[in-house]
Amino acid sequence: MPSLVRRLPRWWRWRALSVVKGNEQAARELGVTVGEGCRIYSLQISSEWELLTIGDRVTVSSDVLFITHDGTGWLFRDEQGRRHYSLARIEIGDDVFVGARATIMPGVRIGNRCVVAAGSVVTRSVPDGHVVGGNPARIIGTYEALGAKVAQWPTTREVAPGFKPELEPRR
Repeated sequence: MPSLVRRLPRWWRWRALSVVKGNEQAARELGVTVGEGCRIYSLQISSEWELLTIGDRVTVSSDVLFITHDGTGWLFRDEQGRRHYSLARIEIGDDVFVGARATIMPGVRIGNRCVVAAGSVVTRSVPDGHVVGGNPARIIGTYEALGAKVAQWPTTREVAPGFKPELEPRR
């Protein structure tokens, strides 16, 4: 990584690297564990990039925020005047879609084959095979039921001839 890029704040480094190497590789170079076949359209991480793990075939939509720490402890001091700080890993399983402007809180694990609806605030872990939405996010359905609904939608080629989202993501 060129020295100029290394001196930038991590978020700006991700933006610069993503232009050159693609979003997924840029995330890897900054410490995020990223699986294969992912589509990462945004990567806003509060501070600890190495505490985020993203599985295979995951889509992270625009403006998704991953919060890996709880700063509330900053308000309280112990007998020696020290402030408390809590860090917690976030894990995203395989075959997951995270909708635009969702927020994933510290310590959350989103299971395999899950969907997080746009704008959701995920404060608790999500078991495999579920769709969650809301603030705080709650289970609103199953992955299989959503898949059955999506199967009824027109294909992308029916809606927009020439549109080919099935092409491999940029690396």
